[in-house]
Amino acid sequence: MNPGAAIRVMVIDDSSVVRQLLLQLLAQTADIRVIGTAPDPVFAMRKMQQEWPDVILLDIEMPRMDGMTFLRQIMATRPTPVVICTVRAGGEGDITAEALAAGAVSVIARPQMGVRDFLQDALAELARAIRAAALVGARGAGSMSARPVSSALKLRTVKAASREMLHDDGCAAVLQRHTADAVLAAPGLEDGYRPRTARIIAIGASTGGPQALERVLRPLDRRCPGIVVVQHMPQRFTRSFAERLHRISGADVKEAEHHDVVLPGRVLIAPGGKHLVVKRDGLQYYVETLEGPLVSRHKPSVDVLFRSLAKAAGSNAVGIIMTGMGDDGARGMREMADCGAATYAQDEATSVVFGMPKEAIHMGGVGDVLPLDHISAVIEQYAASESQ
Repeated sequence: MNPGAAIRVMVIDDSSVVRQLLLQLLAQTADIRVIGTAPDPVFAMRKMQQEWPDVILLDIEMPRMDGMTFLRQIMATRPTPVVICTVRAGGEGDITAEALAAGAVSVIARPQMGVRDFLQDALAELARAIRAAALVGARGAGSMSARPVSSALKLRTVKAASREMLHDDGCAAVLQRHTADAVLAAPGLEDGYRPRTARIIAIGASTGGPQALERVLRPLDRRCPGIVVVQHMPQRFTRSFAERLHRISGADVKEAEHHDVVLPGRVLIAPGGKHLVVKRDGLQYYVETLEGPLVSRHKPSVDVLFRSLAKAAGSNAVGIIMTGMGDDGARGMREMADCGAATYAQDEATSVVFGMPKEAIHMGGVGDVLPLDHISAVIEQYAASESQ
């Protein structure tokens, strides 16, 4: 997307009434332009080949191809920010979780009746969702070109909605972007090569992360080092995500709570809507969950977690950055490396979107680049080294 250009949106919905309403309503915004509408994904693809949108506004229930299948195909072949706008159903929470897990930026549920009034009232919310999605795409533009991916990664995953502080003045959105400085101070001279303690591992991921994390954590057992994870995911979904990981992994996986202790064999998942930081008390590590602004457009932020590891653990830490759009975690990983931590990035071939790993590599904070299936083995090596 060119700076200053209107956000190009493709509307895909089988209701002609909804398509016409969205076309009329979004025309009222100066910074959003609907480039086309389509009653189903098959017809939409023909139009999109002529002009690719910055954001796709997508329904779920449609003929010929449902929205969820289309979403997974787009994320597997040409990752593009998608906002779901669909009718509320009895399993709304499941639909939302599935859509986010398939790669949607955000989900807006509309009623079956009174859709005209709802969309008119929800225009500001819808415009904010489209702008946030466009920002996600703009940050990941260098790594969102079409490319084949492993068939094992066909189910694509979360890109949580970046709920930016957007000021809607009817024109372009104004964004204030915070760094980790807004949450905690940068590492100082006293940080770095600290007295020897147990290893602690920090993992950061975004788009593609849930399935990638499943593959990394599944082989682990209670002998693995303590692990802390930031996966970009909205509030209300991180707990069920942690519970799912707990069921498939030999490690003890849970959503992190304030003052949880980091223990061998335990994996703490940052709760959606809060930053996760690691602190040290003697030779023991524990976590705090903090409020605060979005950092690198996310909360939880990988940059915040990685900086806290640089400060608390120094050379006792291991940082791993995985698949995702944008650059969250790149600065924090460089800070970890500068403090003596071992650092790794997932490689491009196995990443759904090679945004976050690529930025971390460019910033000089990555010590080694690994395919996804090698990451578990690296973690297990640190477990083995601890026992010697």
